[in-house]
Amino acid sequence: MKGWRKKQDVHQVTDAKPSLTSDIRRREISYLIKMGIRTLCLILAVVVPVPWPYRLLFIAGAVFLPYIAVIGANERGGDAPSPTFHTPEANQSEIPRHRREIGS
Repeated sequence: MKGWRKKQDVHQVTDAKPSLTSDIRRREISYLIKMGIRTLCLILAVVVPVPWPYRLLFIAGAVFLPYIAVIGANERGGDAPSPTFHTPEANQSEIPRHRREIGS
């Protein structure tokens, strides 16, 4: 009797994409780490007496890390769910505003 039943697909939890909340949280943490490193580079460039090549390296880190951090924070993960937009359907029995006549 079991042979006539259709085999059902079994979905596992490991197949699920990470939630949008966890993707945003991951990007926030990455952004904060990069901006912390940038702050450290800025402090090291101003406070620590080091030769100019090292100081230029710290300054470069302080200048370019914000760009890298923002690009990384705005990039959605490859396994993140795509955003869905739900547009409510218009009520077909209602006359659209741009088609109404004066006095109606």
